[in-house]
Amino acid sequence: MYRSFLSPGIRYQFLEDSEDGTFATPPKRSYWIAAVANPNARSTTAPASITTSIPETTFPVKFEDLYGFTVEGNIDDVNVLNEVRERVRRQGRVWWELEASKGVNWYLQQPQVSWNGDGIRVSSLKLSKLTNTFMLNKLVRKGIPPVLRPKVWLSVSGAAKKRSTVPESYYDELITATQGKVTPAMRQIDHDLPRTFPTHPWLNSPEGQASLRRVLVGYSFRDSDVGYCQGLNYVAALLLLVMKTEEDAFWMLAVLLENVLVSDCYNDNLSGCHVEQRVFRDLLAKKCPRIAAHLEAMGFDVTIVTTEWFLCLFAKSLPSETTLRVWDVLFNEGAKVLFHVALAIFKMNEEVILNAQQIGEVIHILQSTIHHMYDPDELLRVAFDKIGSMTSNTITKERKKQEPAVIAELDQRLRRLNTLKTNE
Repeated sequence: MYRSFLSPGIRYQFLEDSEDGTFATPPKRSYWIAAVANPNARSTTAPASITTSIPETTFPVKFEDLYGFTVEGNIDDVNVLNEVRERVRRQGRVWWELEASKGVNWYLQQPQVSWNGDGIRVSSLKLSKLTNTFMLNKLVRKGIPPVLRPKVWLSVSGAAKKRSTVPESYYDELITATQGKVTPAMRQIDHDLPRTFPTHPWLNSPEGQASLRRVLVGYSFRDSDVGYCQGLNYVAALLLLVMKTEEDAFWMLAVLLENVLVSDCYNDNLSGCHVEQRVFRDLLAKKCPRIAAHLEAMGFDVTIVTTEWFLCLFAKSLPSETTLRVWDVLFNEGAKVLFHVALAIFKMNEEVILNAQQIGEVIHILQSTIHHMYDPDELLRVAFDKIGSMTSNTITKERKKQEPAVIAELDQRLRRLNTLKTNE
C-alpha cells in the first residue's frame, strides 16, 4: 500500500511493508522518517521505504530504525537502510528454506560450545556436524534475521547451556535477593539509567528503566568482582531490545562477560580493557601501518576513541542495526571480532585520516563517520576480507605479551594514588 507524505514544497511517497507468511517479520519493521527538515518546515511521521525518485540531496531527516531508535541522517542514509533491509529479508528467506530442508531450529543442533578464560571459542566437532557449522558461520556473517536473533544468539553463544546448569527459578530468586539492598554498584546503576539511550521511548520509560535496572543489579549480585561498570548499561539495554525478556537478556550478558570477552574487562581497574587497547594499537600498526605511523607522528592516542568502542561493544557508536550485525558475529566467533571491526573503521577512513593534521580532526572523522555506518555488510566485508585473518590464538598471544606492562602500569598508578592520600 502506498502512502503520501507531504511537507511544504516536498512530496514523498512511501510503500508500506506487508506482512506475509513467507517471512515472519517482527512488529514495526518499517523505517520511519520522524521529520524532514527544509528551510520552511518540519513534518512528522511517515514510513520510509522510499519509492519515488528523490533528487540527490542532503535534506536532514529523522527516522526510526528497526529497534525504535530515532536516528538523524539524510535521505541517502534512509535509502541505504532500505537497501540493507531488503538484503535482510532475502537472507531471512535463506534461513526459512534451511529450516524447511534441515528441520526447525537446525542451528540449535550445533557442536558443543565453550569458551576459555582468554575468550577463545572451543567447539567439540563431529564430522556429521561440520557442514552445518560452516554453513552457520557463513550465514551469521551475512546476518541473522531479527525475528530469529534471540534464539540463535542463545544457542551459538553458549548462553542457553549456561542457563541450563542452574534451576529455572535462578533469575527470579536472584532478583528477589536484591530487593531492599543498597550497594555502590546499585547507586551507580541508578545514576546511569536516565542517561542510557535517553531518546529511546521504551528505555526512557519507567517500565524500560525498571527492566534494565533489574538485569544490571541482578548481574552485579551474580558477579561481585565485576559488580557494575559504566558501559554495561548500554550493552544490557540493547540486549533487552533484542532478546525481549529480562531473563534472556541477563543470560546473554552473563555469557558475554564470563565467556565471550576476555576476563577482567569490567573489573575495578579495567585491566582487561587496558590489555585489549594495547593489543589493538599493535594490530593497527601491523594491519594499517600508514595510519598508525601518521597518528603516532601526530601524537594521537587511539584509545581516546577505541576504549568506548570496546567497553560498549560499539553500542554507543555504530547505528543499532549495524551494532547488532557485529554482535551476531561476536557471539558466534568470539572477541576477535571487536578487533576486526575496529580496524575496519580505521581502514574505511584511511585517506581522510591521512589528510588530517590535527588530533581534533581525527576524532571528528571517526565519530562522525561511525555514526553513519548504516551498511553493516560493507563494514563486515572490510573487517574480514580487507583486514585479513586474525585467529583467536594470535590475539591471545598478543594479550599475554601485553599483560605484564599493563599490570606494572596499574601498580604504579595505585602507588601514586596511595602516596597522594598519605600526603593529604
